Amino acid sequence: MVLYHGSNTENIKVLEPRQADHDRPYIYLTTVDVVSAFYVCNAVERPYYWFPYGFNKKGVPVYHELYPNAFEEVSQGKKGYLYIVDADEKDIIPFKNIPCARLGTKPIPVKECIEIPNAYDYFLEKVAAGELEISSFESKSEKELQNWYKLIKSYLTEKKMRDIPKCSYAKFIQRKFPNVWREYIDEN
Repeated sequence: MVLYHGSNTENIKVLEPRQADHDRPYIYLTTVDVVSAFYVCNAVERPYYWFPYGFNKKGVPVYHELYPNAFEEVSQGKKGYLYIVDADEKDIIPFKNIPCARLGTKPIPVKECIEIPNAYDYFLEKVAAGELEISSFESKSEKELQNWYKLIKSYLTEKKMRDIPKCSYAKFIQRKFPNVWREYIDEN
């Protein structure tokens, strides 16, 4: 099964499971190259991630800006690598709630690597090719934004970030969504 992995680390020959914000180490892979490229330009430091995306009715990834100019801010000037692997299906498990995502449980040799000199330019090429949509902050209704904010608060609650307010994700939310952070603290 051909899968993709995005990274800022160059010259990887074998992808190894790494600990993130889940219960055990995994290799994060996708069946969609543009989705894996989001990992080239994460807005928060690992082990946390910030990729507000979904899919349109045709299955095309849609990046949702949740504050003005978020897409360019997150991706402009970010360099990375798109690793392509041919994974054995017995070493791959589906990732909950994201149909294109897979979790690798064992090391996987890299088959090919594509350098992405500037993630913003890469994504704009994908938009032009119809392989990615950008949903601007300005196009969002108040109801849509409230739904996203509810998801953010749910994640903050799940990860008990009241107890770790200085972690990269909590600091990002405090900086970009101060009202969401205050509501979360007040509710918890």
